[in-house]
Amino acid sequence: MAISKKEWKRIKVFGANVRRERVRKKLTQDELAERAEIATRNLQKIEAGEINILVTTAFRIQLALHCPYKRLMPLD
Repeated sequence: MAISKKEWKRIKVFGANVRRERVRKKLTQDELAERAEIATRNLQKIEAGEINILVTTAFRIQLALHCPYKRLMPLD
């Protein structure tokens, strides 16, 4: 099933929110990737809004950032 433009927009907003929270916590991409147990390159793609990730990956990122999930998810 193809991803709609609206869904891609949400993916990009999620990635931007991850980046914002990571920077706010003063973490490098390598540090966050290690904490979330994902590859650094995948985190780079997530922050750039280039890939659609599994919910479990989103949860791992959220837990690694120690932030409320609502800070990461777009609310449109």
